[in-house]
Amino acid sequence: MAVVDDDPRLLESLEDLLESAGYAARSFPSARALLVAGLGGLDLLITDIGMPGVDGFELRDLVMKARPDLPVFLITGRHELADQGRARGISGFFRKPFDAQALLAAVGDALGKSELGTR
Repeated sequence: MAVVDDDPRLLESLEDLLESAGYAARSFPSARALLVAGLGGLDLLITDIGMPGVDGFELRDLVMKARPDLPVFLITGRHELADQGRARGISGFFRKPFDAQALLAAVGDALGKSELGTR
């Protein structure tokens, strides 16, 4: 699983939340950093929308070209982007501040569905 956010505090908080729930999470400070590291081995992506350079929507589009089956969750403080996120086929959309338990439940559901699809 990868978490991408340009806010170091939120990035650390998300990584800690996911790891406390038993998930292995790699964090990246930008979309470019994730793309350079590669998408191999990822089972889910959580990314902020508003980032300099490649934003979350653009990252989602790039990832979907290589990994159309990869669940992608977007997080943002910009509430007006929710409809745009849903229209672009996002697996989940969370407005900041988000409910940690709701995010963990959505991650669990997405990973459970992807595991069922690979059997």
